[in-house]
Amino acid sequence: MIDTHCHLLYDGIQERLERVLIDARSAGVSGFITIATTTSDAVRGVDLAEQHDDVWCTSGIHPLHAADPISWEDMHRAALHPKCVAWGELGLDNHYAEPPTALQIRVLEEQLTRIAAWRSEGLVKPIVIHCRRAVPQLLPMLRASGLPADRFVFHCFTETPDDARAVLDFGAWISFTGVVTFRSAPEVAAAAKLVPDDRIMCETDAPFLSPEPVRGARPCVPAYVMHTGLFLAALRGTSFDVFERTVDANARRFFNLPATVGRPAAAPPTSPTPHD
Repeated sequence: MIDTHCHLLYDGIQERLERVLIDARSAGVSGFITIATTTSDAVRGVDLAEQHDDVWCTSGIHPLHAADPISWEDMHRAALHPKCVAWGELGLDNHYAEPPTALQIRVLEEQLTRIAAWRSEGLVKPIVIHCRRAVPQLLPMLRASGLPADRFVFHCFTETPDDARAVLDFGAWISFTGVVTFRSAPEVAAAAKLVPDDRIMCETDAPFLSPEPVRGARPCVPAYVMHTGLFLAALRGTSFDVFERTVDANARRFFNLPATVGRPAAAPPTSPTPHD
């Protein structure tokens, strides 16, 4: 299985990265996309992806980092690298008071404008969206960008089934983390049942949000994507093998990953427990 969204450069992972990657591979993870949250992150992500055949990266500014220093040149340069497979993560977050919504919107609009311009010049990549309590506010902005709806994925979906329907009606994809396994988040599980097979993906968002049955483990690590995959397969009434083939094919198609990434496991692992 491919972990389509993790933060390999975050504290808790980067200082023991080689062990984390080895454990994840042993658990059945065949690819990692490390996600940028700042423009300096994007540059570091490229450097990391160059060191590992099974690691890819993105380029973008997280809404909660809208007040951080921004280098549009670095964002563009990182995206030119062949191992940079998407823009993002970018979007809106209304869960926290800071940075102010107005600043988040300004940085988001600037990113979308630049991405559209770079797209017209031939730099074509999908876009990873961070959206927290902001679906009604965010969708009109994405529509106004003129960028293709089917090139957006709403990662770490934690919204309601109605929000999921709105995202799907717009034409975007949806990806789920360990939150979908939480008993305290039944609305997320209900949303996961709505997503068509050809628009669903699976991720960890490591080092955050460890899934059941390892909820509370810190940090969350890419090996745990198997737990989320097993839960989603059962939730959606399919075998793990079929679900794994489905989400890996989706990840390859959306992110334009090599055809050799994400081969299905011979049997579903039941308790991937990486090293401490």
